[in-house]
Amino acid sequence: MRLHRRRIALAALALAAPRTARAQGTWPDRPVRVVVPFTPGGTTDILARAMAAELQEALGQPFVVENRGGAGGTLGSEVVARAAPDGHTIMMGHIGTLAVNPSLYRNLSFDTVTSFQPVVLVAVVPNILVVNPRKLAARNVQELVAHARRSPGALSYGSGGNGSAAHIAMVAFNQATGTQMEHVPYRGTGPMMNDLIGGTIDLTLTGGPPALPPVRSGLVRALGVSSLQRLSSAPDIPTIAEQGVPGFDATQWYGFVAPAGTPRPIVDRLNAECTRILRGDRMRPRLEAEGADPSPGTPEQFRDLIAAERARWGELIRTANVRVE
Repeated sequence: MRLHRRRIALAALALAAPRTARAQGTWPDRPVRVVVPFTPGGTTDILARAMAAELQEALGQPFVVENRGGAGGTLGSEVVARAAPDGHTIMMGHIGTLAVNPSLYRNLSFDTVTSFQPVVLVAVVPNILVVNPRKLAARNVQELVAHARRSPGALSYGSGGNGSAAHIAMVAFNQATGTQMEHVPYRGTGPMMNDLIGGTIDLTLTGGPPALPPVRSGLVRALGVSSLQRLSSAPDIPTIAEQGVPGFDATQWYGFVAPAGTPRPIVDRLNAECTRILRGDRMRPRLEAEGADPSPGTPEQFRDLIAAERARWGELIRTANVRVE
């Protein structure tokens, strides 16, 4: 009887092992959901769709982008935090969802450190300070700051929502320049850019992918870049730092995360594929032309960046007393 039971147990193990190996070895074996926690048209959405198309071609399964906007990215983030950790749900996270939101939202049902497995940093994206040229005559940062100081609260700036990267970047700008401007939050960067072009708001400080096309077409005017170095794709736009705001640095960053507990072989495979894509001759020039710097690294390096940025921007939010209504 003991020998019979032992044979049954060994047979069960023999059957289970190949199934386990196949589950990890053949990933992905069905469509992968790529959650974007914002509406279409912003940098997060643009980068996610570009990467999803490349990953679909490389891995032979659909990578389906799903926009789940709302509450500064917290709704979509919650969806991913609660998803099965099997590699078939990932999220294009960014500075707002992973580093800023913990200091803005006190009752999150998830933790941006323990609820997610960092996979790969995709890109670092400097913000571009842009104005509607029909509403503002300012042609550089000094002129904008002078205007804002003369009329505190008269100028309005848009963002993709309360607590979004553009919102926090403008909080940093106001703090650094001693200015006061009215914040107008939108449900996504796309609608905000439409209203900036239409003249409903005066300016914004947002990422290169949604900002550069209307700059190049003359619909908006670029005054400065938020990084310490000029963009290689737009070297004629000076940095904000070199225009009387020394040391100003407020860049965005974007990367894939998966639910905590996602098997390491899947994380490593996705990291390797993304790194290959981002370093390739097709994706790198495309992103650089849109003002994004492809910046792949290890999952551990991405985790360290999230932790450091969470501390940095959390301090700004506390000192500036930023509230989410």
